[in-house]
Amino acid sequence: MRPWLPVAAVALTLSPLVAVHPVRIEGRSMEPVLRGGDLRWAVRAWAAPSPKRGEVWVVEGPSGSSIKRVIGLPGEVVAWNGPDLWIGDRRLDEPWVVHPERSGEGRQACGEGYLVLGDNRPDSRDGRAWGSLPKAALKARLLGGSS
Repeated sequence: MRPWLPVAAVALTLSPLVAVHPVRIEGRSMEPVLRGGDLRWAVRAWAAPSPKRGEVWVVEGPSGSSIKRVIGLPGEVVAWNGPDLWIGDRRLDEPWVVHPERSGEGRQACGEGYLVLGDNRPDSRDGRAWGSLPKAALKARLLGGSS
């Protein structure tokens, strides 16, 4: 038997864990789709396709790591007025938002970055306060059950 064969077998067995890893949900900003304490799988950004609107990602924001939904894409301007989000002149349909923000208005140009928001808007510190995040701040895309 070749001495490298067992090492190669172990490496091949563990290789999916390099790209896919478990993530524990903390806080209430993504309720009701994701609840604090839930355990989900995520694929690291380098192994995932470019972020798309509606996907849920682990992001590195100004206050550390959190889980948010991608809303605004590079080059877009997102505006909000109470519970409604607009991209250009089109109102965004957000079936995942059960707890909308009822007050406030604003506008955010994404530039080359991504605008990410929590689903539970009244209980989420997100891109409405931080602005858009560069692609490098999107660390991993959650798999399954995130929409």
